[in-house]
Amino acid sequence: MRRRISALVLTAALAGGALATVAQVATAQPAAAASITVDLKQMRQQVYELRQKASRLDHEGERDAARKARAQADALQRRIDQLEKAERETGHHF
Repeated sequence: MRRRISALVLTAALAGGALATVAQVATAQPAAAASITVDLKQMRQQVYELRQKASRLDHEGERDAARKARAQADALQRRIDQLEKAERETGHHF
């Protein structure tokens, strides 16, 4: 499930952090009109893996490492939610 959104919306959604799963699509359009392709399925998989890692670390007694993994998963989930919201809102233009 791939989604395309404007580079401006993506920049706003990703402010404060880098995201390895974002690949910029090379187009002949101006920079403001360029689009970015995001693989939400892969991002959700990363969230799942981070939560599993946090659970395993908690079980092993590594509370600080588990907290960091959970924080990374939460941040990635917030980005997914922002991207989905931005796409919903941009889809309703006349």
